[in-house]
Amino acid sequence: MASQDWLEKDFYQTLGVSKGVSDAELKKTYRKLARTYHPDSNPGDAAAEAKFKEISEAYAVLSDAEQRAEYDQIRAMGTGSARFTSGGGGGQGFEDVFGGMFGGGARGGQQYSYQQGGGQNFEDIFGMFGGGARGPQPGRDVQASTTLDFETAVQGKTVTLQAPSGNVKVKIPAGVSDGQRIKVRGKGEPSPNGGAPGDIILTVSVRKHPVFERDGNNLRLKLPITFSEAALGATVEVPTLGGDPVKLKVQPGTPSGRVLRVKGRGVKTAKATGDLLAEVQVVVPSHLSAEAKEALEAFRATEPNENPREDLLARARS
Repeated sequence: MASQDWLEKDFYQTLGVSKGVSDAELKKTYRKLARTYHPDSNPGDAAAEAKFKEISEAYAVLSDAEQRAEYDQIRAMGTGSARFTSGGGGGQGFEDVFGGMFGGGARGGQQYSYQQGGGQNFEDIFGMFGGGARGPQPGRDVQASTTLDFETAVQGKTVTLQAPSGNVKVKIPAGVSDGQRIKVRGKGEPSPNGGAPGDIILTVSVRKHPVFERDGNNLRLKLPITFSEAALGATVEVPTLGGDPVKLKVQPGTPSGRVLRVKGRGVKTAKATGDLLAEVQVVVPSHLSAEAKEALEAFRATEPNENPREDLLARARS
């Protein structure tokens, strides 16, 4: 049963936290340890895998308020040989209760010890106080994590996890986002007494892409174009995620910062399909040939006599 297993394990020590640790600090500590010992970060390292399972089990119990309270109570009463002393005053203490059960009774300063193993366990005894043993309890949930590259997260993937019941294949849906949690029902720890098994709670991390960024179901990228392409207009190639480039028309007079849209080339999920958003960046040449410099001088002499900063200055003065 769970209590017998918990008696032998110090989950606080496993995670390296104090008994009074807050939920936020507990979560922060677990995530740090999980990243360190995760099998994906330690391929073929059996010791790291075993440690990862230990910290996952410890966090599953301590992060659940009800299980944590039950664990603390069992550990407090069941460390080594539990001793119960009389409550004093007019009420009956633990010593009196256990003395009556086992035929001794409280006499003076005598103490009774309950030794683990061989007879009734703590859950049986608590059942006597509450009118019988509890019904079947569900198995504990198992925390797991996986890291995907950007394109795989957008397109979806089936991954294999090591669970208490054996290897489990989990289908990660297309368009999963960084930090998203996926519940795999019935694949966690088995029940200690015939109840339903727990679940696997899988947290997905997504690596950054050198070109694309997620914006909901849209994909964004920076699109460099030349000054002449921006001024005169052009048709340019734009990369797509996992596919061939597409041609995009740049209108004459397109400024930096304008966003051009390619329909349907974003993230495809079961509910929607996003677009590809290309933000124009006009690239200024850092080196000019003599001929190019002469041509630009001629252009400057004939360009419209407009001050692009006039509105900026006016708004700053107002």
